Amino acid sequence: MDLRLGQRTFRPGEFAVMAIVNRTPDSFFDRGATFATDAAYAAIDQAVADGADLVDIGGVKAGYGEPVSEDEELRRTVDFVAGIRERHPSLVISVDTYRSGVARRVVEAGADLLNDTWSGSDPDLVYAAAEFGAGLVCSHVGGLSPRTDPHRMAYDDVVADVISTTTRLADRAVAAGVRRDGILIDPTHDFGKNTLQSLELTRRLDELAATGWPVLVAVSNKDFIGETLELPPGQRGNGTLAALSISAWLGARVFRVHDVPAARQALDLIAVLRGTAQPAGTRRSLA
Repeated sequence: MDLRLGQRTFRPGEFAVMAIVNRTPDSFFDRGATFATDAAYAAIDQAVADGADLVDIGGVKAGYGEPVSEDEELRRTVDFVAGIRERHPSLVISVDTYRSGVARRVVEAGADLLNDTWSGSDPDLVYAAAEFGAGLVCSHVGGLSPRTDPHRMAYDDVVADVISTTTRLADRAVAAGVRRDGILIDPTHDFGKNTLQSLELTRRLDELAATGWPVLVAVSNKDFIGETLELPPGQRGNGTLAALSISAWLGARVFRVHDVPAARQALDLIAVLRGTAQPAGTRRSLA
């Protein structure tokens, strides 16, 4: 199906790059590089120049860290979203939040997509998307509460569990009034999963794509890549591109990344290899 977010429509076979801009002082990857407002706006401008189709704004670190109140999350995100909308009127803006109160305020400010990383832990969040016509990401965390790390997670079949959970949440969202063409499912690598489970999800991603729901993958610099290659976050770029490429080949459509130019180039080449795009040039041996 087509995926419609904000003013953009992404056709089947078209890859969309989602740039990560964290408004947090303790992000696992950038360690607060875009916490300051000026730095965050500069990162947005650069991501757009580098070919990002979407930006994903996060006001709370996903894992363990200092508690962040709802008021503080609102302070970090709402005015910033409004400012992005003013600077980039057609850019698709996503906000990574699990709180319905924050969700409602950011879509009022101009957000097009709610990235609910914690799998509907706040059941009212879906109604914010429905009320304002925003899109929604339906994720899988294996029943964990927000901001908790997995410990000895066990599944009879992790892929089957992911499919069951995300499609159930997608169907619930449609029933609540969310646009069908604004819903994505996310296997949510590393959330509620160990490294072996995240690897299994990656190699079997075609099974998620076969559900018909557009698939978002957020593998950028994740721990499953770091553990597989024994590398710290700052050295996982090549592994990230490998995981992104496999995910794209197997049917993922939206890619949440830290390195926009590298992801854009890799995905553009994969689109040509899959036959859904044409090369930028074909002069070699033909001139």
